[in-house]
Amino acid sequence: MEVFYERLLRPLLFRMDAERAHELAVDSMALLGRLAPLCRMLEALSRLAPASFRSVDAFGLRFPNAVGLAAGFDKNASAWPAAAALGFGHVEVGTVTAVAQPGNPRPRIFRYPPQEAVINRLGFNNEGSEAVAARLARQAPRGRRRIPVGINIGKSRVAEIDSAPGDYLASFARLADHADYVVLNVSSPNTPGLRRLQDEARLRELLAAVTAANRERALRQGGARVPVLLKIAPDLTFPQIDAVIGVAGDFGLDGLVATNTTLARPGPFARVSEAGGLSGAPLRRRSTEIVRYVVRATGGRLPVIGVGGVTDSVSAAEKLDAGACLVQVYTGMIYRGPFFAAALARGLADCQRRLG
Repeated sequence: MEVFYERLLRPLLFRMDAERAHELAVDSMALLGRLAPLCRMLEALSRLAPASFRSVDAFGLRFPNAVGLAAGFDKNASAWPAAAALGFGHVEVGTVTAVAQPGNPRPRIFRYPPQEAVINRLGFNNEGSEAVAARLARQAPRGRRRIPVGINIGKSRVAEIDSAPGDYLASFARLADHADYVVLNVSSPNTPGLRRLQDEARLRELLAAVTAANRERALRQGGARVPVLLKIAPDLTFPQIDAVIGVAGDFGLDGLVATNTTLARPGPFARVSEAGGLSGAPLRRRSTEIVRYVVRATGGRLPVIGVGGVTDSVSAAEKLDAGACLVQVYTGMIYRGPFFAAALARGLADCQRRLG
């Protein structure tokens, strides 16, 4: 399947506008998700034998393998029911905002095949938390899903930075009941002012609001809190990361997602003028460095999902070796194809066997 994609399907997709190809991929995955018998057959073919790869326990959840689909692909929660069939052990939908928004003007996705990279400036284009919650309510609920589903939420563009906590709370209130875990995205470079929410004072205000709402929800329903994670930027300095870790610890955050896309332009990208976040292979080293730093700084007490530059089993294993409990892919799938997650999970299983 990988050879078929790289030799035939990818060249066809890469002749299209990048966003049109993305929409076609989402629509195709959504269609597959409606064909339950085919999904179960594909899932059986891609599933690893229990003896070859251990499931992962994190955030109070069990993941059948360590490979997830990162936020940004399935923005409106329409395609995730097919994720297990493609070999994913979890999927993160979104980013979802409190109100529907179109995002930034097109074109806004740019591929760089020699570097296996993408620059995007989408700007949280999505149907809004009310519409996404309604769609999730019609799909498999928590406890009856093939794999965990995280929901990534961000600030609406129309919300001023000072009113950001209320904007996140609106999305959290609508989506928390449908989420196996929630990620607060404060690190996209494509929404003006969003990254200011990583500043200690603003982050403290945001986490105070969301964690209080999470506790109240658990008390009201007589159940457990939904795990809440924070997605951070690769462009933070280590002192800034220390501050984030401190605030996360103060509010009992369940984990970090490291990292989002970068504004840096390393190597050949120094001559690239397109605005937006860079993802893919050029992000690999920096995101792994941050995973390792967070794990060491917290003594492994704060679980980390590693994202950025995962293009093969070696780069995935690198993040797990750095201390990540899970990895996520998106740009790697653009270059490797729809069954990349299954191949990646097999490759990680081979690594485990070789290491005993």
